[in-house]
Amino acid sequence: MPSVTTTPTSLPLPSDDAWLDWVTERGQEQLVRARALVGELKSEPPSEGLEVLRLWNDAQLALSNAASVGSLFAEVHPDKAVRERAEKVAQDVQKLDTDLGLDTELYAVLAAVDSNGLDADASRVLERTLRDFRRSGVDRDEATRARLRELSERAVLLSQEFSKNIRGDVRSIRVRPEQLAGMPDDWVAAHPVGDDGLVAVTTDYPDIVPFRTFARDAQARRDLVTQFLTIAWPANDRVLQDIFAVRREHAALLGYASWADYDAEVKMIGKGSAIAEFIDRITELSTASAERDKAVLLERLRQDRPEATDIDGAAAPYYAELVRKEQLAVDAQRVRTYFPFEAVRQGLLDVTGRLFGLEWVPVPREEARTWHEEVATYDVSFEGERIGRIHLDLHPRDGKYKHAAQFDLVRGVTDVQLAEGVLVCNFNRGLLEHDEVVTLFHEFGHLVHHVLAGRTEWVRFSGVATEWDFVEAPSQMLEEWAWDPEVLATFARNADGETIPADLVEAMRRADDFGKGYDARTQMFYAALSYDFHVNETDDLTARLRELMARYSVFPYLEGTHMQCHFGHLDGYSSAYYTYMWSLVIAKDMFSAFDRHDLFDPEVAGAYRDKVLSQGGRRDAADLVEDFLGRPYTFDAYAAWLAE
Repeated sequence: MPSVTTTPTSLPLPSDDAWLDWVTERGQEQLVRARALVGELKSEPPSEGLEVLRLWNDAQLALSNAASVGSLFAEVHPDKAVRERAEKVAQDVQKLDTDLGLDTELYAVLAAVDSNGLDADASRVLERTLRDFRRSGVDRDEATRARLRELSERAVLLSQEFSKNIRGDVRSIRVRPEQLAGMPDDWVAAHPVGDDGLVAVTTDYPDIVPFRTFARDAQARRDLVTQFLTIAWPANDRVLQDIFAVRREHAALLGYASWADYDAEVKMIGKGSAIAEFIDRITELSTASAERDKAVLLERLRQDRPEATDIDGAAAPYYAELVRKEQLAVDAQRVRTYFPFEAVRQGLLDVTGRLFGLEWVPVPREEARTWHEEVATYDVSFEGERIGRIHLDLHPRDGKYKHAAQFDLVRGVTDVQLAEGVLVCNFNRGLLEHDEVVTLFHEFGHLVHHVLAGRTEWVRFSGVATEWDFVEAPSQMLEEWAWDPEVLATFARNADGETIPADLVEAMRRADDFGKGYDARTQMFYAALSYDFHVNETDDLTARLRELMARYSVFPYLEGTHMQCHFGHLDGYSSAYYTYMWSLVIAKDMFSAFDRHDLFDPEVAGAYRDKVLSQGGRRDAADLVEDFLGRPYTFDAYAAWLAE
């Protein structure tokens, strides 16, 4: 076993040279260790099956540590040289991981393990490990294994290129000061007029989200949304075609009809064709609500443009906000005054601490030694014991990951290493939209899951290690706490110290229900895009996107755009973007176990923490949910919510 330590990772002193050396050394040290452990496993395998699995677990832990360094710092470090070095580490990790998966000698050692006498966790490790080897192609002939190795190495390079093109392509428009009419005062103050008399508005989230929601100038909104939907085009159009080609060949070599079939085999959904069936089912369930609410948007648009016959995605957010303000009595500009960033961040910590019995202890930067001065670090304690550390990197900067996600720094293993997770977002430093508050709660849910499930003997079960189509469910459920009047009253206050009124929160809830049908249809368009691109080969991705949009979205295509090029989930989620909605179905069902009048009920919250979150990947997701609910999950709660 590795030397026992439960101390956080020792990061370097905050200088670029120190970070460059640290990323290199950390990555290589862990890769060397993984290779040595595998060598030992092949040359002198232990006689006991359990010890074979433990030695393999140690090797997987080292590989995981190297992978975390590569994937995280390639996306967040402010120095380009460090990001590129992290990319090289990620490439080396992928190469070794592929080599191990195709190593027939290693496979023979693990396949020889007798499962008799193993406990449930160890038996699951063995079963999943052997499944991984089969899916890697270890049983194929030498020529096929060589080609699979080439494809795997090519895939990681394409993935990095795809992500880099998105990170590096921040676009902007320049508008006259009068075109900022409708924008919040604090936003306007943060966007000074340039020497040319114009104001720059970028496609980064702190600009694009409020601008498309509040700016009255229709042409300016359209111009910015068009720029946003053409990020990384045309470069990523070619990259995507190459990614899809690699995945198609990979799946075919392993005997699968499509990449979707290969990918779905290890998910709750089970098979590729079930994805298409699920997409069509949700489309049918949401159509009536979607068409009803879209008609309301179009009617409001016609008050400004009587000749309008349709409304597109460039206009929909603005008119949805007007409908909520004028017809549902919710003014988002008033709402945002109750959500200053610092108060929201602390409120989130207080809420999740109370809900899950956790304590978040601030760590001074001189101790945490993070990669940027705006990163906030906290130690996490449960029942007086430190169980993890989190880092919150929540504001945009050049070269940084452009969306919102949780990254591993370290996957926790009991008495070996402390779980450490990083939340990467791009929020405003001032006032937040309530949608951003909901997003923060959502993403923080992944971080809680990572830490609570970081106390396990087996690294493959550590953290967010469930089936990928369940991963979003715990985070989607945590969003519910960002909609509760009593919860929000604990931290949502305006500059005068006034607490957000309960009747305003209830109105916000009603207003949020507006558009949920067309939002579901939009999600099904994204899911269909994700699935179709991996099943059906097409020479023109944008043309196919237009066809799928016409079928699944209620909004028309915006001319001149190519959103597939910056749809990052086409890389990470590949053919499985359906998982967001699949997870939401389960999230709505799990939330039904909570009393809406007492969201902090310790018995229910404790059962959810212990039976779902803390289990990580130790059991199938369906079994975790059934254990918590006392029954299998159903569509009932989701269907009822959609029909409200």
